[in-house]
Amino acid sequence: MDAVRVALLREVLAGTEWPAATRRFARTLRSSVVPQGGGLLLVGTEVYEPWHMAAHLVDESTWSGLPQLRPTLVRHRAEPGDPAHLAVGLGRIEAAGRGETLLLVAPERPGGGLLERVHDARRAGATVLTLDGGDAEVRGLAHEALTVDDGDDVDLDTVQHLVSAAAGENGAPAPRGRRTFRDRLSRLADQLTAPPPARW
Repeated sequence: MDAVRVALLREVLAGTEWPAATRRFARTLRSSVVPQGGGLLLVGTEVYEPWHMAAHLVDESTWSGLPQLRPTLVRHRAEPGDPAHLAVGLGRIEAAGRGETLLLVAPERPGGGLLERVHDARRAGATVLTLDGGDAEVRGLAHEALTVDDGDDVDLDTVQHLVSAAAGENGAPAPRGRRTFRDRLSRLADQLTAPPPARW
């Protein structure tokens, strides 16, 4: 999702908790990976792999100059013949430890022993963050959680867009004097979505 669409989405959600909540969660994500120099593991459930979030975090990593935001997508059914970036299986979570961050995207309760692996990674020192659908056990594993219930104004996909965009925005400031294309695009989006000036 580009900067213009994110700005429009935030405008639509103004007055709800979501713009602030997703920025707060993004700050936690960024602060857990940046000082450590990387080690972001992204995993979903057996039926939900967070492909879009992985792609958006890769983009945000590039645009913001924060390579630490580039995640390793951990998959439930990774095959030996898969390309390297798609061949990381659940065993990677078992190897996670201090200095690494594990982001679990779980619209429903994960099966297949994933919660036990996440619990072990947390005990080994990994920071655990969750974007979840409200399962108490998933939330109980998290150092920081953001929950999207069925009755909320947004769905989990929308929240993932907002979190990944905010994680990149909160990156290192652009060098003074020279604004990037993304800076100009973001400014244009703000201008386009601003209310018209009051006329008396």
